[in-house]
Amino acid sequence: MDIDMPPRPRTMSRDPTPAVSGIVERFAGLWSALAGAMLAWSMVRPYLPRHLLPDRLAGGSLLRCHARSLLAGLLDPYLTVTLAEYGGGEGMRRGAAYERAAAYLGARCAREARTLRAESARDGGGRRRFVLRVDDGEEVADEFRGAMVWWHAVPAPHHRHGGPRCDAPGKDAGRTYRLVFHQRHRDLVVDSYLPHVCREGRAIMEANRRRKLFTNAGERYGKSSWKRVAFKHPSTFATLAMDPAKKREIMDDLDAFRKGKEYYRRIGKAWKRGYLLYGPPGTGKSSMIAAMANYLDYDIYDIELTSVSTNTELRRMFIDTKGKSIIVIEDIDCSLDLTGKRRSRQQPLPGPADDDADAPPPEPTSIGRVTLSGLLNFSDGLWSACGGERVIVFTTNHAERLDPALIRRGRMDKHIEMSYCCFESFRFLARNYLALDAHPLFDDVRAQLQEVDITPANVAEILTPKRAGDDEGSCLAGLVEALREAAAAAKNATSNNIQEDGEVVEDE
Repeated sequence: MDIDMPPRPRTMSRDPTPAVSGIVERFAGLWSALAGAMLAWSMVRPYLPRHLLPDRLAGGSLLRCHARSLLAGLLDPYLTVTLAEYGGGEGMRRGAAYERAAAYLGARCAREARTLRAESARDGGGRRRFVLRVDDGEEVADEFRGAMVWWHAVPAPHHRHGGPRCDAPGKDAGRTYRLVFHQRHRDLVVDSYLPHVCREGRAIMEANRRRKLFTNAGERYGKSSWKRVAFKHPSTFATLAMDPAKKREIMDDLDAFRKGKEYYRRIGKAWKRGYLLYGPPGTGKSSMIAAMANYLDYDIYDIELTSVSTNTELRRMFIDTKGKSIIVIEDIDCSLDLTGKRRSRQQPLPGPADDDADAPPPEPTSIGRVTLSGLLNFSDGLWSACGGERVIVFTTNHAERLDPALIRRGRMDKHIEMSYCCFESFRFLARNYLALDAHPLFDDVRAQLQEVDITPANVAEILTPKRAGDDEGSCLAGLVEALREAAAAAKNATSNNIQEDGEVVEDE
């Protein structure tokens, strides 16, 4: 018996030959078109005008350059933008775009990275926390308005012997970020995404910002001239022993400077202000600087001039500082020869008949040191306008020894005398150290302070309880006794000077 079997269903062929053949045919057609274009180019080139064939182009001609760009776009449609840690229009300064990109990636894309770098920070409540950064060699992805981009953190180049490489000025010697994206997203990335990264990164940096204290570290640390630590000085205007009216005047001056960006721009001056703090040791100059930094929420750059080799290094250090900062040179009269006695342009050479012919010749002027001219340009020269919102503070125990050009208005705009302790300062210290607003011994202290010069630091030390049995009365009694002893010593010194002067007159 014959049984009719149903026809077997046809299955789709899995032979990949047709697909491969189609791809090969496409590429063959592409290469044939390119070969034809090159043949046509070799025939047309001799008849083209010379202005289409400039020698200065690396490709040899404008058309060849466009041909190479077209070929690159067909084979690799992805573009790369580099954000350098140094350079990129910032010169010797650390690039702002790089720092903001680092903050943005740490906050938005750090979860995808396998290697992270932790940095300490504080939140709005003052609690310590850690901020993560994408470490060198890591690659993370980000999405913006439907466009995918990739960031790659490239480490700094190194010498073969190890250590960061410090190339010549103008070359990038630090880390870089490479941003990769498809060429069809070029306008979106350049016009929208990168500004978005900078805005977000700046906001993140402001939220995580901690005040820092910088000191000049020298060239051995690489590109940057500064090393930093967290700034934790507790001094404020509320704890500063000074006449209240004088403190209010200084605070108002700082407020006017902080809010004066448009004013300085309108009058054509660099947005900076100089303060000269002068007075005897122990009168609170360093505490005043710390109080200014805490009041303005600024960083402090403390420059040790004796470790600065040249004027060029001093200029580079200034350029490497940032806005919202106080640049400090303490005891400036002890750091350099700034006494106002400038060397004459022409000095007569000693002749054979001079009395001091046997005296040793004067020491040659050191070429590798900071000079008065370099310091003047640092504080008020062309380079002082690089950046903005900077306060420059000089301190000295002897303002009269400084060159007038260094402390004139325009360089040191406001001169603040840090004087000996007055009765108002004493009352402030008594309130801070002993929680006293009045005491029977206050009248004795007032009378003695009118006759004796004593620094606030000495008064604060005497008022500090040092033994278990010390109280308000004993501390005040100790201060009165110290003031009386100082008055007696001053009187004896005056009597001795008068007696010595009389003996000199009799001898004459």
